[in-house]
Amino acid sequence: MSPDELSAATAVAERFLDNIETVVHGKREQIKLVVAALMVGGHVLLEDVPGTAKTVLARAIAGSIDGARATRIQCTPDLQPTDVTGLSIFNQRERDFEFRPGPVFANIVLVDEINRAMPKTQSALLEAMAEQQVTVDGETRPLDEPFLVLATQNPIEYEGTFPLPEAQLDRFLVKTALGYPDADDEARIVEEQIAGHPLGRLEPVVGLDEIATLRRAVGGVFVHEAVARWTVDLVRATRDLELVAIGSSVRGTLALNRTARAWALLHDRRYVTPEDIEELFVPVLLHRILFRPSFVAEIRDRGWEAASREVRQRCLDVSPKPGFDIDLDVPAPASG
Repeated sequence: MSPDELSAATAVAERFLDNIETVVHGKREQIKLVVAALMVGGHVLLEDVPGTAKTVLARAIAGSIDGARATRIQCTPDLQPTDVTGLSIFNQRERDFEFRPGPVFANIVLVDEINRAMPKTQSALLEAMAEQQVTVDGETRPLDEPFLVLATQNPIEYEGTFPLPEAQLDRFLVKTALGYPDADDEARIVEEQIAGHPLGRLEPVVGLDEIATLRRAVGGVFVHEAVARWTVDLVRATRDLELVAIGSSVRGTLALNRTARAWALLHDRRYVTPEDIEELFVPVLLHRILFRPSFVAEIRDRGWEAASREVRQRCLDVSPKPGFDIDLDVPAPASG
C-alpha cells in the first residue's frame, strides 16, 4: 500500500475516532484500543464498574458506521447458548426446520456483563470469536464482516459473577477499562444530556467499505525485523517470571504484532516503534497470563495498575527495548 493510501486510511480512522468521541468524552486512548481491535478483526473486554459508558461506546461505534448492525446480549445466569447463537425452529407451514439467527449475527455485538453468564453460555461465544462462524445443528454459518465482540464485565468481587476461563480470555485481543471521566468531562456529559442523549444525534461518518480499507491498510504498516524479534522475546519473557504460572501463548505474540500495526496507523505512522509495543504490553498481554496465587493476592493488595506495571518492567528488564532509530523510509539499526 502506497504512502498516500496509508495517509487516506489514517484520515478515515481520525474521522471515525472524532465522531465516537462526541459521545464518549475524555477516553480517546481507550477508544483507539477498541478501534484498533476492529481494524485487525479482534475483540475487546472492558472490565469496569457499572455506569462508565461501556454500552454507550459500543453503540457509538456501531452508530458511526453506515450500514453496521449492532446487537446487545444482556448476560444473566439463566441465559442459554441458543439465546446467543440462535436455534432451529420447526415451521408448521413449510413442514421443515428453519434457522432463527441469534444476536451474535451482527457487526458490533455488545455482550454486557459477560461474567454473569454461566460457563456453558460463555463458551458459546468461543467459536464465534475465534472462527467468525457459528455451528448450530451441524450446520456452520459465517458471521458478518466486520465483526467485533465488545464484552463488559464487572470486577470479580461483585456478587453473582463467574470468572472467565483462560481459553475465553485468550480470545480477546485487548482488555482495558474506561474508568470514570474527569470533572470537566463529567460536567460536559451532564450538560449535553439535558436535551437528550447525544447517541440520538450521532450520524454515521464511515462506511463498511472504509472499514475494509482500514483493515487492508494495517497490513501495509512496516515492522522492523528488530522490533518483531523483540516482540517475540518480550512475550517469551512472560513465561519465565517466577510470579507467573503460565505465560502468554503464541497467540499473544501475534496479537501484539497486529495491534501495534493498527496502533501505529491510528497515530499517523506507517511503521511500528518499540514504544508502541511497550504501550500495548498491558492491554494485549496481561489478561493472557495466569499468575501464581501469591501474586494474585498481591494484586488485590496493591491494585491492578501497580501490579501490571511491575510485570511489564520485569519483562523489559529481561528483554530490553532495541536501541535504534527508525527512519520513515528505510528503517535500519543505528550505526555504533
